[in-house]
Amino acid sequence: MSDLVMPKFGLTMTEGLLSEWHVAPGAEFRAGDLLFTVETEKVANEIEAETDGKLAEVLVQAGETVPVGTPIARVENDGAPADDSAAPAARPSTPTSDPAAAQPPAKIQGQGHGQGKDTLDSPSARKLMAEHRLDRTTVEPTGRDGRVMKEDVLRVIATPLARRLAGIEGVDLNKVEGTGPKGRIKARDIETAAQARPPGQPATGDAAAQVTEITPDATRRATAQRVSAAKRDIPHFYLTHEADMVALSALRSDINADGATQKVSVTHMLIRALGLALEEMPQMNRIWAGDRIIAFGRADIGMVVETPDGLRIPVVRNSGGTSLDDVANQANGLIERARTGSLASSDVGDGVISISNVGMFGASSLTPIINPPNAMILGVGAERAVFRPDANNAPALRRELTLTLACDHRIIDGADAARFLSAVVALLENPLRLLRPARKPA
Repeated sequence: MSDLVMPKFGLTMTEGLLSEWHVAPGAEFRAGDLLFTVETEKVANEIEAETDGKLAEVLVQAGETVPVGTPIARVENDGAPADDSAAPAARPSTPTSDPAAAQPPAKIQGQGHGQGKDTLDSPSARKLMAEHRLDRTTVEPTGRDGRVMKEDVLRVIATPLARRLAGIEGVDLNKVEGTGPKGRIKARDIETAAQARPPGQPATGDAAAQVTEITPDATRRATAQRVSAAKRDIPHFYLTHEADMVALSALRSDINADGATQKVSVTHMLIRALGLALEEMPQMNRIWAGDRIIAFGRADIGMVVETPDGLRIPVVRNSGGTSLDDVANQANGLIERARTGSLASSDVGDGVISISNVGMFGASSLTPIINPPNAMILGVGAERAVFRPDANNAPALRRELTLTLACDHRIIDGADAARFLSAVVALLENPLRLLRPARKPA
């Protein structure tokens, strides 16, 4: 008998939401079967079994949030998740005297006739690829040693929103013909399949006006718990600064007019400015983690991205040490993966600050809530035209952006925060500094 424990994803993860059990108590499972799903850092991680076994007892119910390392279930026959880097290892409740029994199951290394990379793939992934006639080369593996996992195949077969709608509408995905790239099932395919069934009796009269109680999904529950804890546990303070965007807008127009370069957005330039400011003030590149302080050696910047499944916060890596072009490339790729539900664990986590830009909606400013374990978040409003007095006290037209910086007072003092925000504004108002070449590795 062994314990399954809440896995740890990333350096700063302290707890996780067990959003769903895929095996019922008392049920047997096979190697490669999906056991449970953990949501943390706004990414769902599906955990598969590495060996055959039986789920003897569930200790943590779906929807509960528990600390890393907490036993969540008891299993028989050494049931353990497949990927040690992204799953909890089965923890024996009693020591074993057989050293061989304590070793993880050997993996096929793809040597010899008939033993290619596909033999590393999880059984459920191989079954899905066979059922849907998928070429393995079209599936991007995320498992250890290039192993294709079940969720990798599902990302090709159906979008996350399509899978969710299928569950709500009771549509069998195996009977839906996808219209997306490579036959991927999209949300509109589910809607079409649902509409093709005989319609049910629609609500009319007073019944249509009744209040409906909606059970939140796992993502909404995780978000609610996270922001509630952040506002309750993190002593926020805020600073606001206006940035003159005339020079930056002109530089951005010049860059985007050059067809040979990567097009950049205001968000890309803000991420680059935050990275350079963190390099100038390394004392700001720290977070509060319980009873300790964690300092980071590079500037990783999170972006709040709206998706059909809720908000996601992927992270642009090393934004201070790389180039503006690379920042734009990273950000565009992360946004695409966030909106298609294909973010990997490596796309999220770590870093001290995130950016939330609501300017495209016309909002003049945003007072955001810090995303744990970050120590800061920058709220960005819409650019607007205003008159300010010039050097001769005459009215001059400016284009300004309102930046609101939320800080964790446990790790950041007001004076340092003010200097940091001023450094960001100085970079935006002197944007040629954003074009500094990527720093060469030491």
